[in-house]
Amino acid sequence: MSAEAATAGIVIVGAGQAGVMTAETLRSGGFEGAITLLGDEPHGPYHRPPLSKAWLAGEIEAAQLVMRAPEMLARKHIDLRTGVTVKAIDRNVRTVILGDGSVLRYTGLVLATGSTPRNLPLPGGSAPGVLALRTRDDASAIADRMVTCIEKQRPVVVIGGGFIGLEVAATARKKGLAVTVLEAAPRLLGRVLAPELSDWYASLHRSHGVQLVLGAQVAAIEADANGVTGVKLADGSVVPAGLVVVGIGVTANDQLAQAAGLACDRGIVVDACCRTSDPSIVAAGDCTARRLADGSLLRLESVQNATEQGKSAAAALLGQERPFTATPWFWSDQYDKKLQMAGLSMGADAWAVRGDMAAGAFTVYHFKGDHLIAADSVNASKDHLLVRKLLDAGVSPALEQAGDVGFDLASLLVK
Repeated sequence: MSAEAATAGIVIVGAGQAGVMTAETLRSGGFEGAITLLGDEPHGPYHRPPLSKAWLAGEIEAAQLVMRAPEMLARKHIDLRTGVTVKAIDRNVRTVILGDGSVLRYTGLVLATGSTPRNLPLPGGSAPGVLALRTRDDASAIADRMVTCIEKQRPVVVIGGGFIGLEVAATARKKGLAVTVLEAAPRLLGRVLAPELSDWYASLHRSHGVQLVLGAQVAAIEADANGVTGVKLADGSVVPAGLVVVGIGVTANDQLAQAAGLACDRGIVVDACCRTSDPSIVAAGDCTARRLADGSLLRLESVQNATEQGKSAAAALLGQERPFTATPWFWSDQYDKKLQMAGLSMGADAWAVRGDMAAGAFTVYHFKGDHLIAADSVNASKDHLLVRKLLDAGVSPALEQAGDVGFDLASLLVK
């Protein structure tokens, strides 16, 4: 056995938001043993949210993407290793086998392996210029292709009207590119937004010159020797393209966990404290599916989830209970509009709008029965912060109060 294999510590697979937060929380929580942080990308930890916006638009430098500089991690005695793949986990002897055949022993293992964009399972789906956005290198490749599109006056096609797709569309329009969004569903962001807000976002993008095709059925990608030339629809029509960005969702990277025999169900199954079915292994971030009290599973893909689960995972390895129970929140920037979402709106059966949708500053409150379960705020940050307090406190306004700008919702909170 090598000296490396003989020294056991905590090994973290994944050097993104969840992995970094777990490592730092272990250190601040008093763990003094070895911490090894393994990243499969050549870059150190970086922020992902700007990739589809400021980074893609060329508005920030590489240094501004950095989440934690390697030297900062080194000062905390966190051993960051980039460009490292993990081939397997051997739970019987508590080791991870790396791509180069070397072995790391662990006393505790953290899986923060993230997620991967879904492929486009169509003819031509792998043609040059058909790209997805998940990593810094993905974003750079899309930015380079946009430059070519500008030079050759070629349009951009986005397949998928979710957050990533719409953020890329907005960025491409800022660059002056012609953009078409193809969405299979009858409305944008249909799984997460109320119909009224979906319609508002459709109007927003159309007002900026984006062509929207809802109910689109993509049949194939057409290409020549230089790469993609268009997207063929089921009706035989072709939408010209010099770049196709595919944003049709992601799948959790749970392959390592599955192969190791951990419980998985469209993600690594964890409890509220990020414990897996193996007491020495925790998981955090986009790769997880959290088991709720009613037995259902919840998958969240957000910076907040990665951060809070990282803290919970570290606490579990330290023998502490720190369940992640805070209200989930998310955000998206498109053009000059910031959408801030609080809570989970699935199952809502009534809505109230506070503010002026036409003016572009408002909040949509989601109710299930008589209870507020979520709210989506556009350019209304004060509303968003207040809603998070209401949801955390379990306090619900009446539907009429939520929609009445003259009613002080903050008065419902106990002083």
